[in-house]
Amino acid sequence: MIFNIVEDINYREMLSGQIFEVIEYLINKDEEFSITANIKGVDFNPEIPTSISDNFSHFTLFTLSNYTYESIVLTEKNITFEAGFGSENFGSHVTIPLYAIFQIVIEESILFLNPTATVEKYFEKKEIEEDHISRSMNAFTMNKKNKDLLS
Repeated sequence: MIFNIVEDINYREMLSGQIFEVIEYLINKDEEFSITANIKGVDFNPEIPTSISDNFSHFTLFTLSNYTYESIVLTEKNITFEAGFGSENFGSHVTIPLYAIFQIVIEESILFLNPTATVEKYFEKKEIEEDHISRSMNAFTMNKKNKDLLS
């Protein structure tokens, strides 16, 4: 059954790797693009005012062009960029786990589609907190001095 595949964590990780490769390819080609992401997985820093975030749909389109495109930081787990929102152009750093990206779009054409972005269990609070803890631990262990603390 399709749910056995789409809800399999190994399939999600495989697609995250493919999303990384596609975005990396687009960046290397200097090609601007858009992504549609499951808003439940998106982190805004600082938090977007509710007057703006209440207008986001479940799957929200982010256009990565101009300064937003130039600010992209891509890791094997996330894409982060700076963007302005609403009529007041409220600035925020946007972090999206790659598995939360539903579509990668160039102009009006869908380049990549990720069905795992529709799986609700991946966006439950516990799952997201575990992902944040994992990222924090990775950042902590990147410092050689901190590795000695864990030994």
